Amino acid sequence: MNLFRIVADLSHLISIFILLHKMRATKSCAGVSFKSQALYLLVYITRYLDIFWTFNVSLYNTVYKLLFLCSSAYVLRLMKFEFKPTHDPNIDTFKSRYLLGGAAILALIFSSKYVFSEILWTFSIWLESVAILPQLFMVQRTGEAETLTTHYIFALGVYRALYIPNWLWRYFVDGYSEPVAVVAGLVQTALYCDFFYIYWTKVMKGKKFELPV
Repeated sequence: MNLFRIVADLSHLISIFILLHKMRATKSCAGVSFKSQALYLLVYITRYLDIFWTFNVSLYNTVYKLLFLCSSAYVLRLMKFEFKPTHDPNIDTFKSRYLLGGAAILALIFSSKYVFSEILWTFSIWLESVAILPQLFMVQRTGEAETLTTHYIFALGVYRALYIPNWLWRYFVDGYSEPVAVVAGLVQTALYCDFFYIYWTKVMKGKKFELPV
């Protein structure tokens, strides 16, 4: 365990708390992509369900895995039932099936071991790298986003970006490498670049998040 990993996981957890606070405070899920949230839940299911049959994992990992699984399922429940009238499917139109298909193909090609659990883990890594795309596409379609929504996306992006130095640390210090996770992390971080720039130049200066015309 290293500082990059700890801060990254904390940023991930904060992003979920921000999202839940936004939905509860405004009693709305407007501006939040249901498709992205569904993809993230699938990521956590395919990556973390091993806690129910693998009992040699650390308490740290177990707690975080349960938090991500439960909170993600809770977000989807809020969007599907309690705040459903506030979600507009007409702007949440990204074709997520292509992301699922692409992640499945990459998992079969690049899995280090062709056993079910390893293929699921590899699938979750590739899927997580692009799961934010429906959310970013939704922001692009509307041209703007609520401040709390941008904080959520930013914290989520920071989490993934910090995993890059985490993997480098593990390679140089621990002698451990996971090329699939590194490449997927780079892809995911690259997807956030434009968002990071606008967030820094507008939201961090107290302005509304709006895409350039």
